[in-house]
Formats: sequence, structure tokens, C-alpha cells
Amino acid sequence: MKRPMTLVALLGAALVYASGPAVAAGDPAAGKKKAAACASCHGPDGNSPNPEWPKLASQHARYIVKQLKDFKEGRRKNSLMSPMAAPLSDQDREDLAAYFASQPISPGEADPKLVKLGEKIWRGGNKKTGVSACMACHAPNGVGNPQANFPRLAGQHAKYVEIQLKAFRSGERANDAGKMMRNIAAKMTDEEIAAVASYVQGLRP
Repeated sequence: MKRPMTLVALLGAALVYASGPAVAAGDPAAGKKKAAACASCHGPDGNSPNPEWPKLASQHARYIVKQLKDFKEGRRKNSLMSPMAAPLSDQDREDLAAYFASQPISPGEADPKLVKLGEKIWRGGNKKTGVSACMACHAPNGVGNPQANFPRLAGQHAKYVEIQLKAFRSGERANDAGKMMRNIAAKMTDEEIAAVASYVQGLRP
């Protein structure tokens, strides 16, 4: 089981590295000023007060840049984020990402009733249905893999994670490299999605 998961992670990393040249690093101070427009949804420091909207605090800068660019260019669609991302320049994205990446994430708590199943899926997947272990790409402690552009999930809102997994499962969200998340989520039940989403909310590196 470990060998296929490692191969998947390497393939994902290769796809990301081939996506294009690196851009200039962002300025957190400039990003803080620009983030005023994001505060109503994501909080002034990237800790969203609404569980349906993601925490951006401590997220990898490169991942934030990609998502903002995908919203702008239509690879990822959302009625709120698409118009917000549309006017952003390359430097705006880099600055915002640098700021949010520098902020500490507020910890969350897992539902005790869902921890056992959530941990099972996170650490071992579901061999019977072909669901890969989440930690293969997102790390055992949930901090992700910035080199491969796999996002940090530790401490993320469970509701947001659940919404995104279901969006990948339905194909509504399709900006994952090589359909990695769509292929995994397609094999997950509602119960598994809810459990693993709750589990990552409580993860603390």
C-alpha cells in the first residue's frame, strides 16, 4: 500500500513542478494591507469565522497563489471568490499569500464520535474501496507538502473540508493536478468524508 501512495505523491509533485516558472516572492507587509478586502470572509489574520469558508492562516503561500490564480482564470469557480480574484495581479497574489502564510492558525477540535473513523481513513485509507490514506500527500500531522503544492489541512474547518471533498467527488471542483483528489473523493462515502474532515480540524502539528 505504501508504494502506490508514494508514487501518487511523486506524480503530483512532478505535475506541479511542470506547471511553469516561479514568480517573485511576496511581501507580507504589503499583503496585510491588501488583505483588508479579505477580512470579512477570512478574518483579518486568515482565521475565518465562518466554517464554510477556509482558514488561510498558515496555509502554504504557493498553494494560496495557485488557488487565487485558478479562481481568476476559471479553473476553480465560486460566486464570491471568482470576482474577488479577478482584479488581482501576480504580485497581489504573492503578497496576500505571503501574509496569510505567516499568520498562526487558530486550533480546532475534532468530534470525539468521528475520531476513530477519521483517523482510520487519514492514516490508512480504505483498502476495500481503494481510498488512499490522506497522510500520504498531506503528511501524518496534516501540514501538507509545500514542494508538491499539497495544502495544509491541520486545523482547517471541518465543514469547509467536507464541502470541498464533496465538490471533488461530484466534479464541481476540478482544479486538482491529475484528478488526484477527484479520483480519491469519488470512492469516499458521506460518512468517511465527514469523519476525516472532523479529524483534520482537530490535528495539531
